[in-house]
Amino acid sequence: MSAATSQDERNNLRPLHDLDRLCRVLGVDFRSPEAFVRSLPFSAADSTAGVENELQALVAGDSKTVDLPCFIRESNYYRNIRKRARSGDGDRAMPEALRNFMEKNTGGIWENSWVRFKKSLLTPYAAHVLHRDLLADKSDPGSGRRSDAGQFFIEDAGETLVRVPVSYLLKLALADLVSRNRDTHSVIRVTGEALMDHFLNDNTSPELFSFHTVRHGRDKTLGEGVAAETMKRFLLTQLLTVYAGETLGLTATGQKVQTCFSAHPPIRQKQLNDLIADGFYRELFMSPCLSGWDRGEDKKAYMGLCHRVLSRSQLNAVAKLKEAGIITRNLVVMPNTSNISLANNGTHVSLGSRRLSALLADKASGFTAEDEKYLGDLVIKISEHFLPLFVNAYSAAPYRMDFADFHPERILAFLPHELDYTHLRMIWRRWKKKARLKIMGKTLTPFGPPLVDKVISRVFGLRGDLVPDFRLIDYFACLMSTIESPALDGRLGNEDRLKQDLADMGVFDRRMPLYLLCRLRKHADMGFSGFEGRYYSMFENFGGDLAQAVNLQLLVTALSFQLILSGQVTHQDIPDDSFIESERRQFFFGAAIGVPTAYVREDSPNLFLGRILALADNTRKSRRYPGYIRVTQKDYARGLVRLLKQDGDLLIRELGLERTVADLEQRLDRPDTRSVAARLTRGVLDHLSQGKKRPEKNPLAVPALEFNTAAEAYYREGLRRKQIHEALVHLKEDLARVKLWVHFRETAWQEILPSLLGDEAPDAFMDRMIEAFRSGSPTGRDTVTLASLLIFSIHLDIRKNTPEKARKTRLSVAGGV
Repeated sequence: MSAATSQDERNNLRPLHDLDRLCRVLGVDFRSPEAFVRSLPFSAADSTAGVENELQALVAGDSKTVDLPCFIRESNYYRNIRKRARSGDGDRAMPEALRNFMEKNTGGIWENSWVRFKKSLLTPYAAHVLHRDLLADKSDPGSGRRSDAGQFFIEDAGETLVRVPVSYLLKLALADLVSRNRDTHSVIRVTGEALMDHFLNDNTSPELFSFHTVRHGRDKTLGEGVAAETMKRFLLTQLLTVYAGETLGLTATGQKVQTCFSAHPPIRQKQLNDLIADGFYRELFMSPCLSGWDRGEDKKAYMGLCHRVLSRSQLNAVAKLKEAGIITRNLVVMPNTSNISLANNGTHVSLGSRRLSALLADKASGFTAEDEKYLGDLVIKISEHFLPLFVNAYSAAPYRMDFADFHPERILAFLPHELDYTHLRMIWRRWKKKARLKIMGKTLTPFGPPLVDKVISRVFGLRGDLVPDFRLIDYFACLMSTIESPALDGRLGNEDRLKQDLADMGVFDRRMPLYLLCRLRKHADMGFSGFEGRYYSMFENFGGDLAQAVNLQLLVTALSFQLILSGQVTHQDIPDDSFIESERRQFFFGAAIGVPTAYVREDSPNLFLGRILALADNTRKSRRYPGYIRVTQKDYARGLVRLLKQDGDLLIRELGLERTVADLEQRLDRPDTRSVAARLTRGVLDHLSQGKKRPEKNPLAVPALEFNTAAEAYYREGLRRKQIHEALVHLKEDLARVKLWVHFRETAWQEILPSLLGDEAPDAFMDRMIEAFRSGSPTGRDTVTLASLLIFSIHLDIRKNTPEKARKTRLSVAGGV
């Protein structure tokens, strides 16, 4: 089918996918409503899950000891701009500003800095891991070293120092921990070695993916299993940073390493980005890809490609804003040619279907890649309508914007590539209204000169806005279809056609994966069939927020299959038109910004959206936009919940998610206290109030820089400690829960426990560790003991969640085992 195939022609081709045949191949049971929901893909017995978490890494210390300022100071780049400034060929203010960045860091926090330590401190096994990871091709031992291997070593006073990012330090620390003592039990060593490949780099940040796939169990929901696995993985990273600090001498040399959940690119990293060239930024912060890929340099080059493409794409967005009529004058503040959005940190949750995976693995099953794509695209289109339920309620990233920040060419970021101009204008108008950018009844945006904007803001009391989840706006979350190349029309190759269209427009690059809020995980690419949710920013806790969010994601996915396989929703009901696509996504982006209303065409051909609106209260015809229906975000969300309860009643009971739905309703009914956005904001304000006589209650009363700086401090201090405590309490309960089971079934337990704890009871040891983290962190042998107990606990989880035949294969994120 040519790229010029019309919409009608595409619709006419769709009936080739016969619903009766699909139901027959999938084994859908129509004998009763209960049998029907039990036989659906992603039912309780069919679903698996896995998670990728991106963490914020930082090194605390003096500018003379931490790698980032040392590397900048020693770089040719810094020397060159200083020489050019002295000769009069360059800006004299630039090297001075860069020097101030390095020498006037009062907080001593260096986000995404690398670390340096003596190579001689590594165990032989850890040194071997490093040597192997520096191969040009790890699958070929004779390939020699990477061409950039020299950047990972420094000679200092006759000693060879290893220089690596924190993400790779975690892997080396784990290798070192399980190999330092000869009496380390083989189960702990073998398990620890298997876990190392799960420590990766994202574009900038440490990225960790699940140690094992999680299955929906009799005693816990899928979400509870995911939360438990994530807690243990997070706790292990904390122990590895403590271990590396002590054993590899980081603390002794003035380098205190931390990892935490923090969604936005760091403020100081943004400031540095404004001072340096994009090529030097990539040298400082782009992942070297030492772990997880056989040809690391190729992956590193790909990371650089992503940075260049997104930087160019945001510049191209300015032209779109002018076309949309949002920029009405030639005076604009140009976005930086080095885009920093890749330094954001989110969580991706992948759901897998064991049945779909098995059918696709069996060539004789009759279920093909074409069927997977046809169903998968429709599931994504349905699911996108429900995504506003997740934003703010379960996941958030609060961010303050001052009046001076409201330049559309900066604040709207990638939205011109994600929404139709009509919805973009609507959202921009409502955002300005929400931020109260008015003087004597006239809307005003900043002029550009900082001094002028500061005076206007102060005189007229223009305080800007608090955005509940600015990460979803500042990051390239999804790509809008073109007229000729829909992203989700159910046909193989549609992503490639769209990427080529967007590449021709300078928006994207065809070598990059298609950005979507919910992405199909194809069996041919991943080894399992499922869906990846890419819309999560930060969770305030694991057991409540993450667990219930995953449960809701599972319910929405299973309900989508129910609606499709029962014949209630087809591709024709949600047409593949860029405007229709934007129409449903406006609710998602509007929720992230916090605008209260959205507008839908009265004659919208999106029948599924019409069905939702029919269940929403208080919709009315818009007076401002003739031909449109006005609906509030709150009423739209309640309409979604009614649809879930009305059509998914049996599914909710089959999956055991009654508590999840009740929890969702409470979050929507009491957003000021129950939503994650509100709780994270409260945490930041409490952090700001420390040492003050009167607690701070209004985020808009705090300047943006002060609030956002406090948010970063809260995430790495208060929130991090709270999440560590939650993980420790879970581990304590888990050890008590499995003690009887392993006593009879796992002989290693009887050997490991005495060797680690001696006569100390596990409960007593865990209580001591909880107290140690409350006052700081454990030290010495306690760190190794706790890490070893944790690794053994993970070993048991892997055994329980992985069938015997699959244990010998590499652990995947959400394999449909």
